Amino acid sequence: MKHQRIFSVLAGVLVMLFAGFVYAWSILSAPIAAEFSAWSSAQLSLAFTICMAFFCLGGLTGGMMLNKVSAGFNIRLAAVLFLCGFFITSRLQSLPALYIGYGVLCGTASGFAYNAVMSTVPKWFPNRQGLISGVLLMGFGASSLMIGSAFTVLTPAQTGAWRTSLLIMGILMAVILGLCSFFFHPATAEVSVSKASGDFDMASARMVRHPSFWCFFAWATLLSAAGLAVIGQARPIVLTVRPALSAGAVSLVVGMISVCNGLGRIVIGALFDRFGARITMSTVISLFLIGTGSIAFSSVLSSFPLLIAGYAALGMGYGGDPTTGASLTQAFFGSKHYSVNFSLVNLNLMIASLGSTAVGALYDASGNYSTTFVFLFACILLGGIAMLGVRKPEYFSSLGPEVSV
Repeated sequence: MKHQRIFSVLAGVLVMLFAGFVYAWSILSAPIAAEFSAWSSAQLSLAFTICMAFFCLGGLTGGMMLNKVSAGFNIRLAAVLFLCGFFITSRLQSLPALYIGYGVLCGTASGFAYNAVMSTVPKWFPNRQGLISGVLLMGFGASSLMIGSAFTVLTPAQTGAWRTSLLIMGILMAVILGLCSFFFHPATAEVSVSKASGDFDMASARMVRHPSFWCFFAWATLLSAAGLAVIGQARPIVLTVRPALSAGAVSLVVGMISVCNGLGRIVIGALFDRFGARITMSTVISLFLIGTGSIAFSSVLSSFPLLIAGYAALGMGYGGDPTTGASLTQAFFGSKHYSVNFSLVNLNLMIASLGSTAVGALYDASGNYSTTFVFLFACILLGGIAMLGVRKPEYFSSLGPEVSV
């Protein structure tokens, strides 16, 4: 049993590491944009928006399927979808091919794999679910830095070389996910969450009628929007502070967000296990506030150390957002319907992904980042207000038989 738990975590981190490659869109889009220069930035950005939408829908579909099939089956299905998606993308000659290959197929595959891992592995660790969720999500968050960097290094500079690299990536991903899929099994009764602990299970239809769900959904949406907005503008913000900085140095500074994103997922997960939802959510809000304030002042004062500190704090806060969602869904609404409930919580990304687009539009209208910081502080303030409505549900007899104590 001990070996099963260890292998499930190792396999889970590996699957999440490769499934998170879809987030490395800024790395993948650069060579595509160079080859298809007639395609606008908005047309290319739409591919990532589609990918995020189908990531959410794939997670929801996969969660529903887990009632009838195994997590391993869903991961093998994700492997096939990744292979097909990257094959189509590597052969693309038109925008629809990009939208279908990368957006629809790869986004769906990532959602299937993500949900299967997060719905299975943490249940083997009932007393450390926040920490284990953070470790798994660290793999997902580190993908852009690790797998994305490997993709960049191994791809020759000439036009079209990215096609071969992407096809190899699809094959490698399919093989690794296929092999790892055999290490995912439901937690045994001895280690699963005990009903005697006072927790209860709330079906999805009931959960979406509970005020705490919508308050947390708003909190997660607002903070994710703020995080994605900064990530989308991270490079140009660096250059406003240090215009003469080399391309390599800029990448290193921006990479600070990814590194702290992964670290934040583990730290916030452990914090949730120890102190619960309220302190954890307050900590995430504080990290966002400190990070945004530091970045804003760094632009005014042209302070490079402040910028680095801001990226570090905001990266940790943004990393803590999905970890809190994973832990809170389990703690508030139980384990029986977790796979679907967690997918419903993750739908916030469909809305939050518009944050980067909104900030881009604000910059185009104003010509500076002052409106960007107003947007970020507004998201954080509203997130803090939404947090006040998040309460762990008690047993309500009015909820009927779908809630079991």
